[in-house]
Order: sequence, then C-alpha cells, then structure tokens
Amino acid sequence: MAVQEIKIKFGNGFNGELIAKNGTVAVGGTEGTLAPYDMLLGSLAACLYSTFLDVVEKKRIVFDGADVTVTGEKRNEIPTTLKYVKVTIEVRDVSDEKGVLKAAGLATKYCSVYETISKVADIDLEVKFIK
Repeated sequence: MAVQEIKIKFGNGFNGELIAKNGTVAVGGTEGTLAPYDMLLGSLAACLYSTFLDVVEKKRIVFDGADVTVTGEKRNEIPTTLKYVKVTIEVRDVSDEKGVLKAAGLATKYCSVYETISKVADIDLEVKFIK
C-alpha cells in the first residue's frame, strides 16, 4: 500500500503553503493561490492524464500533447460535495483517434481520483481532436 503525505503550513488566516515530496503550491483564497476545489479538480486532471499516458504508451499511440479542462458543479446542500463534473481532453495531432478514445475510457477505469470522485458526482468525459 502506497502512503502519500502532504503538509500545509498556514499563517494566521487561510493562506498557506502545501508542501509535498516533489513540490510546493500556495493555498488560499487570494490571487496566486489555489483553493481546495482547485486542487481537487487539478488532482482529477493530473491523475486522469497520467493514467491516459500509461495506456497510450502501451498502445504505442503517438500525439503532440493535450489540454485537460475540468469543470465541477457543487451541490447546494451541506456538505456541498460535487454534483457534476465535466472533463474535456483536447488531444493534438493524433495517430489513432479510435485508440485515443479507448485509452481515455480505460483511463477513467484505472484513475483512482476519478473513481473516488465518481462516488459522489456524475462525471462526463469528452475527447476532442485538434489538428
């Protein structure tokens, strides 16, 4: 079992620094900082893309990069968990579009953050191809 650990050092108020093994990020509610849902949606994008890369590498699919956009809608009821999430992956200059679609589908099955969020929210995945 892999153990992950982060630490956030807060000052007096909601401004701090998240410290992880491989880097740091400013946390808070002001310009230049990430709020909690920014980090959650960012975690989903990063995990899904990392998993997607593993799959396309095994399938030997070639492309020139991708942009991942994640939009989340929270419930009004407390706790205000996510209600709906839309993930859009725009893939550039793809050698095998059908293979990319299959790889994206497999990535949703193997990405642990996707699986975690899917327990509370409906998630839609859209893959677009950019020439």
